[in-house]
Amino acid sequence: MDFKLSEEHQAFADSVARFAQDKLKDGALARAHSPHYPWDAAALLAEQGLLGIAFPEADGGQGGTLMHAVLAIEQIALACPKSADIVQAGNFGPIRTFVEYATPEQKERFLPDLLAGRKLISLGMTEPDAGSAVTELKTSARQDGDHYVINGSKIFSTHSPEAELFLIYVRFGPGVGGIGSVLVERGTPGFQVGTPSNFMNGEQWSQLYFEDCRIPAANVLLGPGGFKKQISGFNVERLGNSSRALALGRYAFNTAREHALTRQQFGRELCEFQGLQWKFADMAMKLEQAQLMLYRAAMEGEHGLPSAQSTAMAKLACNMAGWDVSNDALQVMGGMGFSQESLVEYCVRRTRGWMIAGGSIEILKNRIAEGVFGRTFSQRPAKG
Repeated sequence: MDFKLSEEHQAFADSVARFAQDKLKDGALARAHSPHYPWDAAALLAEQGLLGIAFPEADGGQGGTLMHAVLAIEQIALACPKSADIVQAGNFGPIRTFVEYATPEQKERFLPDLLAGRKLISLGMTEPDAGSAVTELKTSARQDGDHYVINGSKIFSTHSPEAELFLIYVRFGPGVGGIGSVLVERGTPGFQVGTPSNFMNGEQWSQLYFEDCRIPAANVLLGPGGFKKQISGFNVERLGNSSRALALGRYAFNTAREHALTRQQFGRELCEFQGLQWKFADMAMKLEQAQLMLYRAAMEGEHGLPSAQSTAMAKLACNMAGWDVSNDALQVMGGMGFSQESLVEYCVRRTRGWMIAGGSIEILKNRIAEGVFGRTFSQRPAKG
């Protein structure tokens, strides 16, 4: 069993790394501290072919694999952590579900601008009363002739202040079988993007409101019974989340390592103190362990979709490693790590959010336990 990247994968990673260092490293701090989407970097990444990496060439993609997309996120993040969000938005999340299940007409309408980095797609899944229990969503879609009427609201939608297209989970009817999804364009009558709220990770998200919002039937992505397909696509999104969490942990690790090699206290470099040596040993182990789990899940999806079990384990491992390592890196750097003159504190804030987004670490543990025991465990109270 070979744990090294193939020559082709390594060459791809090296090429992305050179591009990121040349084109994105300068300006990384400013991008990280801006709440706005980095459209300048999006244009560069699109020109480089790093949006739609694993999408079919017939759809305007690059015909690559999930592993290529994971490697791209890692290498971009090591030069500019914020720009890794663009690679995520152009390869994972709602765009991945869209490419998997959209009609040719839908793809023709929306994909060119999305893959060119000119427009964004946002996901509307979470509701005020339906977070981890997503099947309890209430946003409804009622058919009215050749249109559907949408009513409800969504919260915590990434990129919502600037997105032009929204993939919205809706309820066509009762039960899990009644759940599907629709595409809603910004500016559609009855659809309102609320005032942006600020979050710990430096991003701004808006609540989405639907009040008798009419969309054409051609904007239905997955009708009733589409929930399982949507979740299978959502599992792939977890690899993008995992890749960014791990990559930002490694960015913080590399920064702290350089600090420990040059910073002197009590007449010695910090790296000569055993307490810090052990801390770096622990950090290196966590990064390496999580990386192996991430790569296994990505390779599992080389010719299809990775299993829910593998993606859950990869996300949990990468979320915990990213958080632990970036937090320890900040501690190593002391006041400089805590300062916004360094991107280490940014890495801490970002990795903390990913322990919630895309499936909280608690929900991931539930899912892993189901794989261990080969059965599902309902979190709802038993009916009397």
